[in-house]
Amino acid sequence: MSEWSPRSWKDRPVEQQPDWPDAEALERVVKSLGALPPLVFAGEARKLTAKLGEVAAGRAFLLQAGDCAESFSDYSADSIRDKLKVILQMAVVLTYGSGVPVVKLGRIAGQFAKPRSSPTETVDGVELPSFRGHIVNDDAPIAALRVPDPDRLIAAYHQSASTLNLLRAFTTGGFADLSQVHAWNQEFVTTSTAGRRYEAIAAEIDRALRFMRACGIELEAEASLHQVDFWTSHEALILGYEEALTREDSLTNDWYDCSAHMLWIGERTRAVDGAHVEFLRGVHNPVGVKLGPTATGAEAVALCETLNPDRVPGRITLISRMGAKTVETALPPLIQAVSDAGHPVLWVCDPMHANTFTSENGRKTRHFEDVLGEIRGFFAVHKALGTWPGGVHVELTGDDVTECLGGAEEVFEDDLPLRYTTTCDPRLNARQSIDLAFRVAELLRA
Repeated sequence: MSEWSPRSWKDRPVEQQPDWPDAEALERVVKSLGALPPLVFAGEARKLTAKLGEVAAGRAFLLQAGDCAESFSDYSADSIRDKLKVILQMAVVLTYGSGVPVVKLGRIAGQFAKPRSSPTETVDGVELPSFRGHIVNDDAPIAALRVPDPDRLIAAYHQSASTLNLLRAFTTGGFADLSQVHAWNQEFVTTSTAGRRYEAIAAEIDRALRFMRACGIELEAEASLHQVDFWTSHEALILGYEEALTREDSLTNDWYDCSAHMLWIGERTRAVDGAHVEFLRGVHNPVGVKLGPTATGAEAVALCETLNPDRVPGRITLISRMGAKTVETALPPLIQAVSDAGHPVLWVCDPMHANTFTSENGRKTRHFEDVLGEIRGFFAVHKALGTWPGGVHVELTGDDVTECLGGAEEVFEDDLPLRYTTTCDPRLNARQSIDLAFRVAELLRA
């Protein structure tokens, strides 16, 4: 392979980059970002790689979840807490139901950019530059606000830093204590079918903790009962931002992208000879790659060879996004090819992106049964091949939104306009998310 540097991606074909109007302003911002402290540390990324290695070996399960795209306008401590609540609840359901440790990885503290299929979109009959996430431009349908603004890169950094600070406080400061399992259940969830099932598990956990205390076990000394490891991830889309936050580790002299613990490459930017693969092959963070229904076994193997030539367990996660109707035919050749090549990858199912459609009222949505159907197909493929279904990657929110159809407390098409607040793609609400966790736990037990 050619020599790598944090800037070598500039010599490769690059996709999905904003058309920045002022190159000098962009260079000034990137230089400023390069002087700011890292958001995460190399040692944290190495620890996550080891955890993901356990998942790849079939000894743990990955829950990767969070917003479709984080927002500058809808940002508060409450919204961060409520997303974390749902992810913690899902992890408890999965762990309790399957007996498998769960690695908790958020789409958070950096998930601001979105790839788009077209550089323009039409809103109310007016053609505008596409909204590419708040790290680039504004979602308001105003031409001047759709112009890419490099100062938004700085704003994204500071919001990520604030979010990380709050997440660390929540996960190590008592909020994630297992004695708080009832407090994670939000009021509008408690009355739902999924919420009641969750409360039953919470009561069982309470009884187990009381039993251990009665047996004289010093629970206060068990850190794993009082805090959790929670990791951050986002799509490494805006390469100038990622380059600026890449640092050389003083202990190992290896390069790490310190914008998040894990980065992933999207379906639209996964060309082996492209800029995104070139950038991420040189950093030592764990890396994910989205694979759609057109991906081939040869492409999957080439990505593994490029991104993980040393075959480090936990280094690479392959995230399938095939669609409920396609997964059982499109996924097996990829798994077989990668297995035959001897790559220790972690396979994860993204059941959201290939199941998106536009409703009759013009809103993008997904149906809960399609999401669940793709996960079932994913598990069926791995069972048939004797491989480990390593995790799920879902878009969700802690809010009581009406963006995805179906679920036990069914959302109907007429309900979509009631609380449709996403800035980009539709997300599962808290009830649907916990319901999904129960269904996945059942698949894991099987």
